[in-house]
This record gives sequence, structure tokens and C-alpha cells, in this order.
Amino acid sequence: MNSDSRESGGSTAPKNINELKPGMENVTVRVRVLSVTPPRTIETKKGSRTISNAIVGDSTGRVEAVMWGEKVTSLKEGEVVEIQGAWITEYRGKVQLNIGKNTNISQLPNDSVPEEIPDTQPRATGGGGRTFSRPGRRSFPRRRRGESYE
Repeated sequence: MNSDSRESGGSTAPKNINELKPGMENVTVRVRVLSVTPPRTIETKKGSRTISNAIVGDSTGRVEAVMWGEKVTSLKEGEVVEIQGAWITEYRGKVQLNIGKNTNISQLPNDSVPEEIPDTQPRATGGGGRTFSRPGRRSFPRRRRGESYE
């Protein structure tokens, strides 16, 4: 999949939190915002980026949302919203919902999502999405040219 697929204007049918898997793009969810952290700056391969984290949920569970760039203040604790055009990644074994510049967020009536959100989270492993691993380190010393272990 290329990054253009999450920039398309078309919306997809809303997904439940427990259906989210790493690698999904152009995702729509209807959620209640449970908590939000203040914006902070992090270093990435692309340079400094401003992010904010939130915990959002629906009747099937909860997930961490990461808001990037201009979207860092787009969610407020306690509100009920529809998020369109998000993408799903895995970070430290957990599923993350990503919100960027092409993601749309709209308010929903408070009764659209229940106030009681289960503490369950979608599983990142075995989801068929992209996972990133680093090759293991050698467990034996490297020989220099002409050197032996004896």
C-alpha cells in the first residue's frame, strides 16, 4: 500500500477498536476520548516532529492514538468524535491509531459511544501488518584477519 491511499477523500465504513490491525490505512472509527497528553517534540528519521498522545475507545475496547503535527490539539478529553483517514501502526507491541494532516475529525453526539469503555486493547501480533525487527547481535567475538581462537 502506498501513502496516497490514506489521503483519498473517500471514507470507509467505521471499524470497531478491536478490529484494528497494523498496516491498515484510511481507517474510520467512532470513539470517546478518554485522556490526552500535552504536545511534545520528538526526534524521528525525518527530523523533529510534534506529537500528542490520547487514549480513545468504543464499546469493543481502547487504543492509543498519536496525533502528528498540526493535529496535536485536535482531540479533547471527554468528547465523542468520528476520525476518518487514520492509519494503524505497531509500536512496542501495541496497536496505535495515527492522526495526521489528512485525517478528518468531526464531533458526534455524546450518546454515540458508550461512557463505559472496556479495558481491552487490540493485539498487534499476528495481525498480518508490518512489523519491524532488528537483527540479533552476534554472540561470539569477531576475528581479525590472521587471528585464531586458539
